[in-house]
Amino acid sequence: MPDQQRADARRNYARILAVAEAEVAAHGSAASLEQIARTAGVGSATVRRHFPTRRALLEAVSHERVEVLRTRAEELSGAADSRAALLEWLGDVVTYCVEARGLAAALAYDLEPGSPQENSCAATIHEAGDPLLGRAIRDGAVAPDATITELITLIIGITLATETLPDPADRAHRLFQRAITGLSPQN
Repeated sequence: MPDQQRADARRNYARILAVAEAEVAAHGSAASLEQIARTAGVGSATVRRHFPTRRALLEAVSHERVEVLRTRAEELSGAADSRAALLEWLGDVVTYCVEARGLAAALAYDLEPGSPQENSCAATIHEAGDPLLGRAIRDGAVAPDATITELITLIIGITLATETLPDPADRAHRLFQRAITGLSPQN
């Protein structure tokens, strides 16, 4: 009988996660845990047993996308232009945060250095982006005092500020580019 319960628990987890992904995509980090439970056909206690906090739910929903971003950072680590590689990866983070509305909120939970918990979205993003930033700093391609925490905080702010606007992807990328280039006219 315990094996059957474990199989049921695994099925419940998978069903809850699939429903949660759709709800978070539709409603962002404010997705209703009760609605997730109803749609998944389980009780709210079952949802809370698998995901005791909203943060745990958002991290689980965002896990696959964060892994794609980690892999993308590794792919870009050998690019000839370290600044372009960093900016391309940060642009990918903007895109993913806009597409996966809960990702920005999941990242926002762990902004301060040293606070990301093991296996959290923020820790993975920081670990992925830090070598790209470090290389760009060593190459003199970005300001030497820039930190990955500042860059991710900027992306989170832009994403959260634009997520309810018409065409949030375009607006988020435009604001991100403005932040990178500044207000000065280009020569």
